[in-house]
Amino acid sequence: MEWMMYINGKWTKGDLEKTYETLNPYDGSHLAYIYESSERDTLEAIKAAKYSFYNDRSWRDMDSQTRGDILLKIADILERRKEEFAKLEVLDNGKPLREAECDVDDAVHNFRYYASLIKVPYGGVYDVNEGFGKMHSYTVHEPTGVCALITPWNYPLLMGVWKLAPALAAGNSVIYKPSPYCVLTSIKLFEIFDEVGIPKGACNLLIGGANVGNILSGSMDVDMITFTGSTKAGQMVMKNAASNVKKIGLELGGKSPNVIFADADLEGAVEWAMLGIFLNQGQICSAGSRIIVEESFHDKFVKRLVERANNITLGNPLNNPDMGPIVNEIQMNRVLDYIDAGKKEGAKCILGGYRYTEGECKNGYFIKPTIFDDCSSEMKIVKEEIFGPVVTIQKFKSEKEAIEMANDSPYGLAGAVFTSDGSRALRVIKEIRAGITWINCYNPCFNEAPWGGYKMSGIGRELGIKGLEEYQEIKQININLNPGVVGWYKN
Repeated sequence: MEWMMYINGKWTKGDLEKTYETLNPYDGSHLAYIYESSERDTLEAIKAAKYSFYNDRSWRDMDSQTRGDILLKIADILERRKEEFAKLEVLDNGKPLREAECDVDDAVHNFRYYASLIKVPYGGVYDVNEGFGKMHSYTVHEPTGVCALITPWNYPLLMGVWKLAPALAAGNSVIYKPSPYCVLTSIKLFEIFDEVGIPKGACNLLIGGANVGNILSGSMDVDMITFTGSTKAGQMVMKNAASNVKKIGLELGGKSPNVIFADADLEGAVEWAMLGIFLNQGQICSAGSRIIVEESFHDKFVKRLVERANNITLGNPLNNPDMGPIVNEIQMNRVLDYIDAGKKEGAKCILGGYRYTEGECKNGYFIKPTIFDDCSSEMKIVKEEIFGPVVTIQKFKSEKEAIEMANDSPYGLAGAVFTSDGSRALRVIKEIRAGITWINCYNPCFNEAPWGGYKMSGIGRELGIKGLEEYQEIKQININLNPGVVGWYKN
């Protein structure tokens, strides 16, 4: 099969007809050759999207009912092909099959959510003063224009849908660039777009790395760019976007605290902590990578955490182990470098800390779940995002100290509090400077609720009503109900 890009309603090998190879992270075997977008391809996609929005206008001007119905058709087809998409995601990304199946389900629901949301009432009417006569003032929401959407490799299908569904629902023309590491389900999704008849130019797919992203973010013909990925790359997107002061949405890095008080339910706190850091092999921007536990509870909690985490199974992700491989060799080595740094800095590695090569995992990019104890805020493994199955543990004595430790980070994406004291839970969660928080759980995510961070974790929100509004402009319209001379000038 030839895995191609999609520009102006056509599948194409691109200007250079140049391919790169992607491997199965489970065993390093060949998976696919994928055609890579050039600068010329990128400019062609921008041109197509611009013409679609400003000249053709068939998607932009389509009534919301019809546009929503098309999104519902996409959801229906995706649901019917759930097994195909889930297995392809596993082969490309390495996550366990049951996690990939959940991702497809969430993607289906996301399309249906925005298909419905675009048809609800919006805007407002305002009771304004009558300084210049009787006025009627109201607002409308309009599509932003040409939107470039850039996503990472950890949730290839789902994070693409998080952006594509609201952007398309709002009537924008889009250029989508997934991470080149994991693009196969994105290509399959565009097969569905082509099947349901989204007008040509309204939805374009590019495949490439920073070279493509830099052109999109700097283009004067792109009205908005949204990016999910590392903070460093997001800063570059933000700089480039200044070219025409385009709208920008950034969902960036995280180093999220998981604060556990001594009165927390032990088994519940341990299992949710594992979900917080070992789900998707720890390759989650909101991962609970910093466990901050009350000193009197530390020994009991850590002992149980190590027992449970040591029993995590690793293997072929199609067979549903607890954890699959890291996405590729480059990322695996990056995580292993952080593990080495933690050991050198004096953190106590009490579980894992190495590449796992036993049995069927011998040729894959597996890392044993890793727990570091006796950590301090100055350590590299505590300060920097690792993006792997590695968690650090710190101790606190007072509520005030716990809050200070939780907020001792340039990031502010997520955080959690575990306690049986409801007042304390609400008190502490309000003090944690993060956009996504949980009490007595970690990682649940909902299409209806806004997702995004504080500080260096990003700008703007995805999901929910806010996620739709990101892709819209608000226009104020004022109508003079008594046309004629105002009498402001005397002559």
